Amino acid sequence: MAELAKLFENNRRWAEANLAADPQFFERLSEQQSPKYLWIGCSDSRVPANHILGLKPGEVFVHRNVANLVVHTDMSCLSVLQFAVEVLKVEHVIVCGHYGCGGVDAACGTRQYGLIDNWLRNIKDIYVRHRDELEQIADMKQRRDRLCELNVVEQVKHVCQTTIVQNAWTSGQPLSVHGLIYGLHDGLLRDLAVRISGAKQLEEVYRFKMGEAAE
Repeated sequence: MAELAKLFENNRRWAEANLAADPQFFERLSEQQSPKYLWIGCSDSRVPANHILGLKPGEVFVHRNVANLVVHTDMSCLSVLQFAVEVLKVEHVIVCGHYGCGGVDAACGTRQYGLIDNWLRNIKDIYVRHRDELEQIADMKQRRDRLCELNVVEQVKHVCQTTIVQNAWTSGQPLSVHGLIYGLHDGLLRDLAVRISGAKQLEEVYRFKMGEAAE
């Protein structure tokens, strides 16, 4: 494990620093977690949720995947969402993308990358849906940045289209879903002005009527 020695040393120093600042830090942390936020973000190593939000361990529940997608066949993402909403009772779900996302960049082209092409197909679908707007943007960097934004907006909708979120709303649980984007170039979050806090904000075809059998 010599190759991990630096990581163990970093961990030791981090633990010691936390204990020096707050002797009950780990005792309190081990008893429970009660975050108000679920963060669904990109796996990119430059986009760490806690650091960006300025929150301590235990204050944000996190799910990350390539290009911050919410795919309705992704049991990992849906399991995290269900636990966050039904068990932790988070009040806010934040879908956060970032400019310069490699997954979005790859989805804009036709190069084959392998297995991940099947995952990135979800972003290509968004590109096709918004083709008219995107292809009016001549500058490719600006076009990809706009696709990063549109991807976040679509994923916010996908979160809200789940029975998990709609059941919470039906039961009266306060829950809002937000779309944000992060700038690697300046470290700042930007609000994409998309916030959904009830099923009435969704297109009718996506609204579930609980307890009714399919006809």
